[in-house]
Amino acid sequence: MNKTLRISFSLKNTYRVNSILYSLKQVPILKRLLPGTLYQVHGLKVFANILSAIWEVASIFLGKFLYFLILLAGAGMLYKEAAADRLFLHILFFLTVIGSFANTFLFNPSRDKYYAMILMRMNAREYTLVNYGYAVGKVVIGFLPFAILFGHSAGVPLWICLVIPFFVAGLKITVAAVSLRQYEKTGDATNENGLSKLAWIGMILLLAAAYGLPAIGVILPAGVTAGGMLLAVLAGLISARKVLTFRDYRDMYQQLLADSMNQMDTVKKMAQEQSRKVISADIGITSRKKGFEFLNELFIKRHQKILWKSSKRIALVSLCLVLGGMLAFYLAPEIGEKLNRLFLTYLPYFVFIMYAVNRGTGFTRALFMNCDHSLLTYSFFKQPRFVLKLFQIRLREIVKINLLPAFVIGAGLSLLLYMSGGTDNPLNYGVLFVSIICMSIFFSVHYLTIYYLLQPYNAGTEIKSGTYQLVLSGTYLVCFFMMQLHMPTLLFGGLAIVFCVLYCIVACVLVYRFAPKTFRLRN
Repeated sequence: MNKTLRISFSLKNTYRVNSILYSLKQVPILKRLLPGTLYQVHGLKVFANILSAIWEVASIFLGKFLYFLILLAGAGMLYKEAAADRLFLHILFFLTVIGSFANTFLFNPSRDKYYAMILMRMNAREYTLVNYGYAVGKVVIGFLPFAILFGHSAGVPLWICLVIPFFVAGLKITVAAVSLRQYEKTGDATNENGLSKLAWIGMILLLAAAYGLPAIGVILPAGVTAGGMLLAVLAGLISARKVLTFRDYRDMYQQLLADSMNQMDTVKKMAQEQSRKVISADIGITSRKKGFEFLNELFIKRHQKILWKSSKRIALVSLCLVLGGMLAFYLAPEIGEKLNRLFLTYLPYFVFIMYAVNRGTGFTRALFMNCDHSLLTYSFFKQPRFVLKLFQIRLREIVKINLLPAFVIGAGLSLLLYMSGGTDNPLNYGVLFVSIICMSIFFSVHYLTIYYLLQPYNAGTEIKSGTYQLVLSGTYLVCFFMMQLHMPTLLFGGLAIVFCVLYCIVACVLVYRFAPKTFRLRN
């Protein structure tokens, strides 16, 4: 067992360290500084191992902290009239039941299992039990401090807080044992990444029970949830015997891993087929323009469903919401009085909304998959003057596509502000409208710029740039935290306009300087 544990950790750590080193090599600034023999540099491997260890520790605690903070404590704040301790246990109980099916650890056909059991031919039973025991141990250790911290803050008795981690682990072990018995009877292994429709319906119903029942005043008594937790712990102890004595782990994982590979191939084929379906096959589509303008116009016309159709839908939905708001103000003027203050202080919230409705990622993905992945194989297409010329054309098109919903949202907000009581400073109307337009232009420029500077795809249309994904994640986080910011519309709108203009100038300069070198197929 100890040898298996060491090999298992070594395998996972090697894979993780190599991934970290590969990601470092993708950072444009570091790429020039790091040597070609990156994986042989002892100091960098030590650094990557330290990061790997930090990530392992973070994986034990960080996810659990966010789970308690957002899904339990944060959601609990929405039910101010409910008893905090009963509400905490109620939500936790149903979410744990969902997690026991959706994240079993045992039935997850992960890459490290494929390497260990299929390629390295390790003892499947021994490898599974060692890693499953480690995963369950991480659950108990990770849940314990936050169960005590957040549970005690909600008024839950200490003994119940101490039971919570073992309740979570016990329920997971019970579900795993039931699935193993099911495999023995039917010969079909349950892939937790490919749950059936019935399982998804059950999870949705449990989620509705977790958050919907408290909304109508129905919350499980603390005694019922505590009793259910103790029963789950007892069931887990009994079920552990089945997990320990099961003998067919190799056959089960051969089926799981084979099915997983087939599903990945099927997903790729479906994605390619879906991509072909949304592209117009009308051979009559043409253009009177020349050069790259001809190429761009053909692309736009043949991808109407991907580009303009979604933009028009968003604009239509936004228009309906604006008209609905106007009707509400007319029927209930008191609603307008309350929302008027929000319009004048909650403009930062619309940064996230404009981020969500922007079609930048869809536009760049369509560009690569249906155009650039072929054109980038030709040397003439990568010449600086051609790269920059096409960037200008595409930037114009993506801005036009995103401006339609932005115009509706910006004009609608100004109109709703007027209908809800107006403002003493007429400049607020203009700033509200212009700032929304600038946000739309900003995201258009942002996505096309990082596409040209970090071009993340390889010839197989797979994303191979960690930096690109990091920038996308950072964009999301910044936009998300903007929702927590409250500032006068005039001040934030003015700052947003100035920032967007400056960003667009800087982004275009960066593209002009670096895109001819960075806009290429990845290996």
